[in-house]
Amino acid sequence: MNKQKWIAFAVTLMLIAGSAGFLRYLKAHQKLGAPGVKVVQAPTANGFEVPLPEHVLDYTSELREASKEEIAALPKDTTFGRREYLAKDGLDVRTVVTVVLMGRDRTSIHKPQFCLPGQGWTIRRTETASVRVSKPHPYDLPVMKLTTSGTGTTTGGQRVNLGGVFLYWFVADNELTEHHWERMWWMARDLIRTGVLQRWAYVTVFSPCYPGEEDATFERMKRLISASVPEFQLAAGPEATGPSPQTAALR
Repeated sequence: MNKQKWIAFAVTLMLIAGSAGFLRYLKAHQKLGAPGVKVVQAPTANGFEVPLPEHVLDYTSELREASKEEIAALPKDTTFGRREYLAKDGLDVRTVVTVVLMGRDRTSIHKPQFCLPGQGWTIRRTETASVRVSKPHPYDLPVMKLTTSGTGTTTGGQRVNLGGVFLYWFVADNELTEHHWERMWWMARDLIRTGVLQRWAYVTVFSPCYPGEEDATFERMKRLISASVPEFQLAAGPEATGPSPQTAALR
């Protein structure tokens, strides 16, 4: 090995060692940031939960606990909130709202692009959207919208084709984004600048439907989100000016 290769090898080792030392320092001195969602004590695996509202508009709801598989697969400091909402209009349209809040272990949050196919759903389209939320002030909540397809079984045992709309976004203390990469960048930025590990929550809203009903399902979901988000989410976006995107689209 010539001199230049030895120098390059030594510099590489120094960079690796320096990076490892810097990461150890950050981990030892990092502070956990405040969550962007409400957290209360509850008889759950880690003693806490994100309290989703029981009564929203004309919906009834049932509390859904995290499954044993979820609890076993995710870090012990992960906090959940989950409710299934059913509209009272007789259409039997069910919407499941789930919040996964990380602790010091950032691996609590997984991309739905991996989880949904594992649950038998095919992602047919991915696009950004927004939902106008009126409290604590009017703002447009950014969401990622996945249009899905899959199969289900009726009460009579018949297999049927299904569609579905899956919405998600990420929220931390005074931060909102629908992009996974942006969440990761902001988390690294704050950790390096301030030593604070942002405590991100991953919020999902999923409603199966019959093929062709995706647009109508999305409109129903927006009304549910607009009414329920102020009840459990602490962070809000900048105040909106002008009509909401959905209202402007009708003009």
